[in-house]
Formats: sequence, C-alpha cells, structure tokens
Amino acid sequence: MKVKSKKSDQLVNMIESQVIAAISSPNQIDQAIKSQCNVAFLLTGDICNMHTHVNRLQQGGLSVFVHLDLIEGLKSDKKAVQFIGEVIKPEGIITTKPFLIKYAKSIGLITIQRLFLIDSTALEKGMQMVESSKPDAIEMLPGIIPKVVDRISRTMDMPIITGGLLETKEEVMESLEAGALATSIGSPCLWDIDL
Repeated sequence: MKVKSKKSDQLVNMIESQVIAAISSPNQIDQAIKSQCNVAFLLTGDICNMHTHVNRLQQGGLSVFVHLDLIEGLKSDKKAVQFIGEVIKPEGIITTKPFLIKYAKSIGLITIQRLFLIDSTALEKGMQMVESSKPDAIEMLPGIIPKVVDRISRTMDMPIITGGLLETKEEVMESLEAGALATSIGSPCLWDIDL
C-alpha cells in the first residue's frame, strides 16, 4: 500500500532528532526546550492552557503536535480540530480516531494516527484504519516491538513513530533499526541520548 503524502515528507524533513519529547506534564516543557529534541508531542493540558503550552514550545524551537484525545475540555469532533488548527496552531495533531485524521488533513494539519497494537487483531484493524484515514504518519504503541515496526514499515509508505515502554537507549536503537523514523519518549532522561 502506498499512501505517502506531501505532509509525510514535511514531517520527515521536520524531524532532526529521532527522539521526540512526549510531554505528559507541563513541568516537562522547559526540559523539552533545553533538550536536543526538535519535535514535541503535547499529551497534557486543557483548553485554557494549551495555547500557552504550544507557544512556549514553538518559541523554544520545537515543532508541536497536540494529542487531541488527551486535552481536557475538548470534545473529539471536527470543531475541536478546527479550533486547534485556527487558534492554537500546532504543526499537527495526534489522535486514535480516523474521522478526525481525515478532517485535520482537510484543513492542512499534519496528522499522526496513534495505534495501540496489543495483539494481532489490533494490528490488522489498525492497518485497516490507516488505509482508510491515510494519516501522514503512524505512532505505534508499544514501541518495543521491532518485528511489528519492520512489518508495518515494509507495508505502509509513511513515516512510523514508535512510543511507549521504551526505557533504554538499546530499545530506542532497536526500534529505529527496525524502520521507525523516530521515537516519542516520555522520560526526559532519554531526550538527549546520542544516536
């Protein structure tokens, strides 16, 4: 299946460090800015502080992707995507919901579909969702399954980002060697590892 888009290329060009700061607490924003990361996944916040968080990260030199499903006070619908695109202005969004991927793409946001691959059925359903929604990239969780990263990277012509349960430099390297473009890591102690 070939679904690579111009936004996929834009995302690939955006990522300089293959470690993405996965920010799950506002307290991690300054650490992310000081790290070697140049992309951040914002996995925290609410409609009152999201704009401030995104601006701080962008002013610190990071490209920001907001995880729609984790922002308090936002309903998972098209108006939330429109609000994020027009008011908050991150580089893109992350979501598990295919219909939000399609809408976000239609308004010019870079889209990352998050897939939880807990078993072979979830893998097959996830691949079907990706074929339908055509995101610009996939984030696979957990990221410690190089065999699956390899399989998906050979099947889908789009960037793959891994995340979840990556706790050592070796696990990060295995994921990248299996075909991932980058890894989203929640542990600030891994944000500055040499790859």
